[in-house]
Amino acid sequence: MATNSRFERSRITTGNVAFSPSRTTIETAFYGNNVRKVIELEEAYEMAKHAMGTIVTDMPVFDPQKIGLPESANVLLFNDGETVGRFAGARIILGEKDISEPEYASILREAAYGTRYKKMIHTEAYIGLDEDFMVKANLLVPETYENTVYNWLLNFQSLNEHYNEMYQRSAKLGEEPDIFILSDPDWKDPRYPNGIAYFDPEHNCAALLGLRYFGEHKKGTLTIAWGVANRNGYASCHGGLKRMIRKDEKKHVMGVFGLSGSGKSTLTHAKHDGKYEVTVLHDDAYVISTENGSSVALEPSYFDKTQDYPLTSPDNKYLVTVQNCGATIDCDGKLVIVTEDLRNGNGRAIKSKLWAENRVDKLDEPINSIVWLMKDHSLPPVIKIENPVLASVMGAVLATKRTTAEKLADGVDKDALVFEPYANPFRTYPLEEDYNKFKALFKQRGVECFIINTGHFLDKKIPKEVTIGIIESIVDETAEFVSFGNLNDMKMLVIPGFEPDFGNKEYMDLLVKSMNNRVTYLDSLIDFKGGRDNLPEEAKLAIQRLIQQLK
Repeated sequence: MATNSRFERSRITTGNVAFSPSRTTIETAFYGNNVRKVIELEEAYEMAKHAMGTIVTDMPVFDPQKIGLPESANVLLFNDGETVGRFAGARIILGEKDISEPEYASILREAAYGTRYKKMIHTEAYIGLDEDFMVKANLLVPETYENTVYNWLLNFQSLNEHYNEMYQRSAKLGEEPDIFILSDPDWKDPRYPNGIAYFDPEHNCAALLGLRYFGEHKKGTLTIAWGVANRNGYASCHGGLKRMIRKDEKKHVMGVFGLSGSGKSTLTHAKHDGKYEVTVLHDDAYVISTENGSSVALEPSYFDKTQDYPLTSPDNKYLVTVQNCGATIDCDGKLVIVTEDLRNGNGRAIKSKLWAENRVDKLDEPINSIVWLMKDHSLPPVIKIENPVLASVMGAVLATKRTTAEKLADGVDKDALVFEPYANPFRTYPLEEDYNKFKALFKQRGVECFIINTGHFLDKKIPKEVTIGIIESIVDETAEFVSFGNLNDMKMLVIPGFEPDFGNKEYMDLLVKSMNNRVTYLDSLIDFKGGRDNLPEEAKLAIQRLIQQLK
């Protein structure tokens, strides 16, 4: 089996990675006599359906038995209060500068003690959907949060006969222990009014305290699983991946990396009007083997925004649960959801695996191209990068803007351009490890690298149709890239209406400023978190060379 659940008594001791102050405190809470274990997805559905505050809509789940639900299952709606997004400020990662385990261990002990006054639910799931990479995870939450349990089992892979047998055959991941996550959304501490998301990544455990939003549970679990993948020969990916087979049967596997709102889900699920046979791996979470370039999806379903899907959208056929949306009665007297973020920003839904035609859990074919999705108005719709060092570092300085998927601290400018390395704010290990893994994919495996701007070029919005056309020209090998100004390692595709004017001083100053901002960001990593995410000097030099050429 992939991860370790049980140990000989002689191994239940110090020195075993499965035992540490944080992990032992968290795991122990799972064994109280106030804990009920719920494994079956059908049971979780019935519990969520009858939980106080759940809205049972008159919208049936499509082909429920194919995803392990009862034939009569309906879409369930559950809403949070003020907070409807993840809060990065709550994340505390053991191993980073000034994070003291003794200090937080006492908080964990008190939180675990607090669960004795509640009835708790313990559930299990698999993270990773192929025997090449599978991790077992455990979640503990209080009763009244049955919807959290149900959504977690839907988002990841609930235990059943098929996957239990697969897990028995799965590749052993060194000495990695199972994941344990303690959640108490009602926890309060005046020192932490916005809650805590505490991670002990080396020991595969976490505590989510004072955090109701389901996305904290989804990304909190992935945070630990991605750390396991990183330690075991995989590049951890927050993005989408698809395979497109042309009419001449030539295949192209493309990964698109971007934060919420960047278009990664839209581009991953685009069907290209039947031009290709499209196979989707996933639109949010997967891992790439550094050994052979194959990829494995970590989740079966999709946690998608509802903002762009009116009630009549055909995509809503695949809804299973909905969070943070409204409800109303239609003209036929049916209870239905109100989408398009009318209630609040960042309405969400879990869509079943059936949403994507020809969905697979693993792609044996090695990845051909990686796309960094950015929102940087100094860049044209697409750039091709032909230097492996520059390709990797541009992923490390991936530019974007904040979205409604995040809760921001007071005073944070939601419109400011920010850098999020590899579009993954959930990393618990040094950034250089991702940098080296992606550089190896570009250098040793010959993976092509592109930057696609899904925001504005100068003041002109880049339409989705233009972006999809770019992807098709890459797959069809019809894209004619020309020099991007006088830069040696960057080329562009000339797209009418989006041509950079390299003779315009104002534009060139903007471009230089954009690149200088990236250098400034890399410089900030020297001291940030005690230099934990500092990159090799070659990374900064690659961008500085671009700036010199632009001048």
